[in-house]
Amino acid sequence: MKYTFLLYSDQSGTGEPSPEEMEQELAVFGAYIGALQEAGVFVATDWLQPVETATTVSCSDGEAVVHDGPFAETQETLGGYFIIDVPDLDAALEWAKKCPVAQYGKVEVRATAMGD
Repeated sequence: MKYTFLLYSDQSGTGEPSPEEMEQELAVFGAYIGALQEAGVFVATDWLQPVETATTVSCSDGEAVVHDGPFAETQETLGGYFIIDVPDLDAALEWAKKCPVAQYGKVEVRATAMGD
């Protein structure tokens, strides 16, 4: 069964990471991705551009309306995702607990609705 981890963290006030901080962050996530790959459960991952770059589309009276910015103004924003393929929710939760974002943000775990 495929599960998606939605990665949320508070990006307000963090600023741009230094090259050293970015290198460290990439190493931590690289190790996590490597562990997922070694276990044979890795499907996909991606980081998203900062929330300030978001554009939201909705419909009003049957017309598409485009808004600059995210859907909701919140401290914690969606920063990326992982998709894994594991036997059940318990296995997905064990991997979510190991996700680096769980140390400073939140990892929302959802099963796919589309099947394999």
